Amino acid sequence: MMRFAMVLACVLALPAWAQDPVQVDSTHYSVVLENDCVRVLRIRYGPGESSVMHDHPDGVAVFLTPAGFRFGTPDGGAMDRSGAAGEVVWAPAGPHLPENRGSAAAEVVLVELKPARGAVCQMPEGPVAPAGP
Repeated sequence: MMRFAMVLACVLALPAWAQDPVQVDSTHYSVVLENDCVRVLRIRYGPGESSVMHDHPDGVAVFLTPAGFRFGTPDGGAMDRSGAAGEVVWAPAGPHLPENRGSAAAEVVLVELKPARGAVCQMPEGPVAPAGP
C-alpha cells in the first residue's frame, strides 16, 4: 500500500513539473517563431532573477550575452551552466527551475525541437520580427 501511495504521489506531481515556461513565466519567456517543427523562445533574465519549475523539450540554446545560470531540479538538486555570448549548446529535455546567478542581465534564444510527425517544415516568408524589447 505504501508503494502505491508513493507512485500515486509521483504521478500526480508530474503535471506540476511539465509546465510550459511561456504560460507560467511570460515575464522571462516569449515566443519568437513557432511552426510544426520548432518553437523559438527569447529568454531574458535580470541579475539574480529566477523562474518557476517548468519544462522544455530537447533544444538548442544560443547565448546572446554572457550568462551563468543555476538550474534546480525537481529532486532538489542543482546544476550550474554558463556560456559566452555567441556560444551554442545542446539543451536536453526536462524540468528545471532557472536562476540567473550573474550580476548582469542574461539573454538566450532557445530553439525547442518538436517531434517529427510527418510535418514538412519550411522557412517562414520574410524576416522574423524580434519579440519585444
